[in-house]
Amino acid sequence: MFLYNVTLQQTTGINQAVIGNFAGTKQQEILVARNSVLELLQPDPSTGKVHSLLTHNVFGIIRSVVPFRLTGSSKDYIVVGSDSGRIVILEYNPAKNTFDRVHEETYGKSGCRRIVPGQYLAADPKGRAVMIGAIEKQKLVYILNRDASTRLTISSPLEAHKSHTLVHDLIGVDVGFENPVFACIEVDYSDVDQDPTGEAFQNAEKVLTYYELDLGLNHVVRKWSDPIDPRSNKLIPVPGGVDGPSGVLVCSENYITWRHQDYPSVRVPIPRRPDPLLSSPSANGEDMEMGRGVIIVSSVMHKLKKGFFILAQTEDGDVFKITMDYTAGADGVIGGIQNLKIKYFDTIPVATNMCLLKTGFLFVASEFANHYLYQIENLGDDDEAQMEYQSAELPQGDDADEVIVYFNPRGLRNLAIVDELESISPLIDAKVLNLAEDDSPQIYALCGRGARSSFRILRHGLEVSEMAVSELPGNPNAVWTVKANAQEEFDSFIIVSFVDATLVLSIGETVEEVTDTGFLNSTPTLTVAQLGEDALVQVYPRGIRHIRADRRVSEWKAPGNKTIVRAACNRKQVVIALSGGEVVYFELDSHGQLNEFQDRKEMAAPITALSIGPIPEGRQRSGFLAVGCEDNTVRILSLDPDNCLQSLGMQAVSYMPVSLALVEMSDTGTATGTLYLNIGLQSGLLLRTTVDSITGALSDTRFRFLGSRPVKLFKVQIQGSPAVLALSSRPWLSFTYQSRTKLIPLSAPMLEYGSSFCSEQCPEGIVAIESNNLHIFTVEKLSTVFNHSIIPLKYTPRRFIYHQPSGNFVIIESEHNTWCPSDKVKRIAEKADQMDEGEEYEELPPEQFGLPRAEAGKWASCIRILNSMTSETAHLLELDNNEAAFSITTCIFHGQKGEAFLIVGTAADVTLSPKTCSSGFLHTYRFVDGGNALELLHKTPIDDVPYALCAFQGRLLVGMGKILRIYDLGKKKLLRKCENKQFPNNILTLHTQGDRIVVGDVQESVHFASYRHFDNRIVIFADDTTPRWITATTMVDYDTVAGGDKFGNIFIDRLPAETSEEVDEDPTGNKLVYEKGYLQGAPHKVEHAADFFIGESPTSVTKTVIVPGGREIIVYTTLLGTIGCLIPFQSKEDVEFFQQLEMHMRNKFPPLCGRDHLAYRSYYIPVRNVIDGDLCEQFNLLPNEVKRQIAEDMDRTVSELSKKVEDVRNRAAF
Repeated sequence: MFLYNVTLQQTTGINQAVIGNFAGTKQQEILVARNSVLELLQPDPSTGKVHSLLTHNVFGIIRSVVPFRLTGSSKDYIVVGSDSGRIVILEYNPAKNTFDRVHEETYGKSGCRRIVPGQYLAADPKGRAVMIGAIEKQKLVYILNRDASTRLTISSPLEAHKSHTLVHDLIGVDVGFENPVFACIEVDYSDVDQDPTGEAFQNAEKVLTYYELDLGLNHVVRKWSDPIDPRSNKLIPVPGGVDGPSGVLVCSENYITWRHQDYPSVRVPIPRRPDPLLSSPSANGEDMEMGRGVIIVSSVMHKLKKGFFILAQTEDGDVFKITMDYTAGADGVIGGIQNLKIKYFDTIPVATNMCLLKTGFLFVASEFANHYLYQIENLGDDDEAQMEYQSAELPQGDDADEVIVYFNPRGLRNLAIVDELESISPLIDAKVLNLAEDDSPQIYALCGRGARSSFRILRHGLEVSEMAVSELPGNPNAVWTVKANAQEEFDSFIIVSFVDATLVLSIGETVEEVTDTGFLNSTPTLTVAQLGEDALVQVYPRGIRHIRADRRVSEWKAPGNKTIVRAACNRKQVVIALSGGEVVYFELDSHGQLNEFQDRKEMAAPITALSIGPIPEGRQRSGFLAVGCEDNTVRILSLDPDNCLQSLGMQAVSYMPVSLALVEMSDTGTATGTLYLNIGLQSGLLLRTTVDSITGALSDTRFRFLGSRPVKLFKVQIQGSPAVLALSSRPWLSFTYQSRTKLIPLSAPMLEYGSSFCSEQCPEGIVAIESNNLHIFTVEKLSTVFNHSIIPLKYTPRRFIYHQPSGNFVIIESEHNTWCPSDKVKRIAEKADQMDEGEEYEELPPEQFGLPRAEAGKWASCIRILNSMTSETAHLLELDNNEAAFSITTCIFHGQKGEAFLIVGTAADVTLSPKTCSSGFLHTYRFVDGGNALELLHKTPIDDVPYALCAFQGRLLVGMGKILRIYDLGKKKLLRKCENKQFPNNILTLHTQGDRIVVGDVQESVHFASYRHFDNRIVIFADDTTPRWITATTMVDYDTVAGGDKFGNIFIDRLPAETSEEVDEDPTGNKLVYEKGYLQGAPHKVEHAADFFIGESPTSVTKTVIVPGGREIIVYTTLLGTIGCLIPFQSKEDVEFFQQLEMHMRNKFPPLCGRDHLAYRSYYIPVRNVIDGDLCEQFNLLPNEVKRQIAEDMDRTVSELSKKVEDVRNRAAF
């Protein structure tokens, strides 16, 4: 078995985000790292929409990213710390839209190791040096400078190691132009290692250390070290030199302290959110909100023209604005700070990073769920309702009393959401089903955490924003938009053609009908275009109308017995096809006169489609005309005056061509694009052929099945580049994105005709007709291949099932560290007794503030029935008494007339570490009210948490802890029938087929077991030789299981055929029982069919078909939101071809961050029988000479290689 791994959707979670002027212009970009992908985002300053400029997979784990700018420069470089054991400096090249590697310096072993640097990265604010640090011991400093030709240079590393030291944070301190200084939070554990009593561990000291790089002596010294609060977790740099007092803010539990060498520290408490459900702190500070402190998790500093401010966010999402009072001496030198001030700003989702742009946008890379771009509407200085706490008014010093201060939570006041980036991280569970009966199935996923969690329906297709819909008087058959003259920025008219009339609408503040335009209204229209500088042309069945700017009209009439059947035009040329298969060509002369070319071309068969090429820049005319005929041919004719209407090339097609589009796509990464001929066939196929821009020869034909209806093609504009709208049983868009041509469906209804649309309100839209409606919509987010339908949930979702009879989903949600309903009611009642009269308990909206926090071991949980068609909750059942749901299944028990029961596995008083629970339960529910409600039959107590449930031959299979048990339905509870206690740790997944049971263990991979009817026993007969920490599994067939583990590996294990037959054909079953165990496990071992590292924990693995007519593939989803698939190869030639291509790609195009590709894909287990499609697809990003070199080595042409890479994806995936 050989597989081809392809990513359908890149990781949506963000683990690093920084801003900088990476393109060298004044506009700032946001660089985000999504595990192994670097992406450059650009917020549009006028609309606030975030566009993706470049996405690049580095095939390595990105651990840290920092922008870096040399003194006096206007461009930022990118310094990346990854698992490659190398520091890499990248530069964004806007001309080619690529990341160029400037430097790559090796300093250690690869992999995420404790003492190999890469975890922390800090740059000197004045652009002279960077420090890269490990979690333990090693820190290296690189001096960066420029040489005579202004290229960036990097020095040899300078060591700043200190053994037996753990680093908690590392930043660059702003000291102006003095020697660069880096600050660390460190813990020395040398005494802890030697002390068996544990006392040294309790007394371990955290210190703030300054490392100074002496530029004169070229070495690093520990300049200053000072003990800090042992609960400190984060450092925030403070501007220095002439901008501020320098130093750092040390964030610890409940406090923020400013510290700097030679100055006294100044601290201020972090205001807390008042939580009425928690006990209030007493006067002496005991019982301080049940011991739960507040810590800062992310921050951003922003310089103003005068002064600066810092926004710091707590782990609850509350953002505080921190400002400082300081004075400058007579010489301009700023001393220490006099006052540190903190004030509540707003509450937003918890961020991994916040980035504040000069345009007033705040980008929040959320830890969970969607990322946001906010507009700062107010700096919060005039917010009288919030207290501003100042260090000058509070006790200072390390031995000062604990101070608790509060703020008043409220809705957003200073920030407003401008844009939202879809993120399905964390993705907890997913199923691939086609409930909407579309061409391709939908992915139903459980995403998010807490009150921001959601159930999402992902449909393959670009999201469209509907701008307007208007009803038309009858069913139109075509629509166009035209400008009144060439200089205008926006379209002037929408022309709608009906069977016997033409409607002209003018575009202004509103869209209204006009009659004095010179267009002929009493006839249908074939095409409309803007001609020359200021004229218009209308082609209708009986002739051509040439309308001048002064409304003068000149007409050309069709010969008596013939009509015009097809027409095509650009700004200088008009071509028509007459009913006898005759082509007539017109060209605009320098006086604005439309002249007919003296010869006409007679085609061998009636003409079904025409398209004329775009006019190349600096040319008078387009050189090519494409003609499609009923004899299943498409010809390219020359429009050059020397050989006008001569045939240059021909393409035979399998069905009649109904539509053609000649479009130049800028997919080469250079200024000159590629001319493509798109052919839409009667059968629903779209062909794309490359046209030689000199000779007109046709080559390199690719095809794609779009739907069941004939394909109509229309030229449109998307993000300033030409694109093709293809309409079949669903609309598709072919466009260039990051120098690559893409063809993706639109999430819109079935459309019949389309045209580009440009107005003041909608600068880049599409106008289209659907029955008797006119739609105007835009396509903005070209980077997201799935359109999301989002249904919010109450708690963190755990598992879900689809109940086929009712068409409903049943979802279980469980939230740790929050109150169950009965505890909540009790606490509210207690609080009400303490409150004054007139006061009421007000719960904060959980969508913004999250659920109220409780101590560990407290759970809230519910079972939700969700209608799959209306996406509405039909029934919500809350679980009480600190019970949490962990597993769910439906089961049809013997003797119950085929009725499906819902079984939910729960546990009460669960603690996660150490893993304990007071009792487990199996709730048995009956579906009532047509599957829209649940009725509890009974509740069966069990010994452990049931993590896996599965229906099995009219009974129920339950995996709880180490026990696998079979239950049957009883009147008062489920009845125990059979069990096996020989599983190693904890059963997580169960699958069955016949008598065979496949069990996934949390730590010991998969086990194959068999159920023996005659003596009612479950016997384990095979297991794995590799201990895998299973997260998801599925049965591919009777002998094969595919799964994923916690460390980011996807694997396929197969039972040897002879073992499988032996087990099934054992008549007595005794051989199974008495076989001797092998390697301290089962008697048989599974074979490893495939292993591959994807870098993220898989959360679901499904065998399915995702394109119409495609073959079965394995689709997996990961915790961080990646959706990928494994496509099986069908021939040995394909395997050898892709193995060869992958080998060439590894050599010629090594990963950007210096990681060895083969080593990366073999992180834990050597890669076996899987080819990395993501690497093969980077073939299109290579320079042309490298492509040619690889193609020569493989005895192929470049177009054959890229076609093969495209085909393998298109035939099985999208």
